Amino acid sequence: MRRREFIAAVGGAAAWPLAARAQQSTLPVIGFLNAASAEDYAQQLSAFLKGLGEKGYLDGRNVTIQYHWAGYRLDRLPAMASDLVHRQVNVIAATSTPAALAAKAATTNIPIVFETGGDPVQLSLVTSLDQPGGNITGVTQLNWEIIPKRLELLHELLPTATTIALLVNQTDSVYADMQSREALAAAHILGLELHVLNASSDGEFDDVFAKLIALRAGGLVIGEEVLFTSHREQLATMAVRHGVPTIYKGREFAAAGGLMSYGSDVKDAYRLAGIYTGRVLKGEKPADLPVQQATKVELFINLKAAHALAITVPLPLSGRADGMIDRQAPLNAGTGVVPFAGPGLASRRCVAGMATARPAHQRAA
Repeated sequence: MRRREFIAAVGGAAAWPLAARAQQSTLPVIGFLNAASAEDYAQQLSAFLKGLGEKGYLDGRNVTIQYHWAGYRLDRLPAMASDLVHRQVNVIAATSTPAALAAKAATTNIPIVFETGGDPVQLSLVTSLDQPGGNITGVTQLNWEIIPKRLELLHELLPTATTIALLVNQTDSVYADMQSREALAAAHILGLELHVLNASSDGEFDDVFAKLIALRAGGLVIGEEVLFTSHREQLATMAVRHGVPTIYKGREFAAAGGLMSYGSDVKDAYRLAGIYTGRVLKGEKPADLPVQQATKVELFINLKAAHALAITVPLPLSGRADGMIDRQAPLNAGTGVVPFAGPGLASRRCVAGMATARPAHQRAA
């Protein structure tokens, strides 16, 4: 913060009426619980606050938010959820699947609004999407349903690759098993051999890529998991270094250097969760609020990664992309995203260009 801004902020705080400051203790309190970190989830938090604002609530003005970030330490979530219950917050906004499960286990009385990429019914968060029941409702991206589509997109990009791998984290066994079942069913339909690999920490990533090489896997689908999201740059770098075409969720993975990303617009899901949180604060019961689904999905392709992997992106696939990312180009330097400008763009950018290591999809051919 600049010196002038700091002085202005301090002056404003000093001038704030004592009555207004005293009012803070009487404001409704939201307990915000998340498995990740505030730094990594700044955009998602901004979207949540935007949704909350749409219902008339602003942190510090007419509501107080208690933030609990687990920093990707899932073992911390139960204690954090219990702390929010102990503080008797008015509502818990449990964003991310592990946070939602921890919040549900911690209370049956305090209202809970969740945000998850999984199926809330299969996760036992609710009994029904239309009639959640109990003290809990929320928003789902249903990213586990998108796993087959990610596999299909990778197959479209690499039609000669017959062996593909799926990376999951068995520490979150319920979520990992759901994603594995969906991917195995899709692989059977596509006529692909799918190997499910496990990594429970970033220290196991080297072993994962060693197995990929040994299996002669032509590509990798990364299952949705907070561990993988927190290490997306490392995974993207390792995938290109080892010549393994990889797809994951979220534009951030492609922006970090990954080949492709496909998934729900998570910011939209967080905004909807913010709206629901505001509605609960206004007196609506979670049991009466059907679980919402964020339906917007996005596809991004990283041209630099495609070039390094010697992949030519098919025109039909590039034509469906929401954005082409070229980290080498000066275009739109703030985001590295080149808005799609016609089907010729990807083919012009991605032809030829051999990586130092022979790409996996060519080794498997």
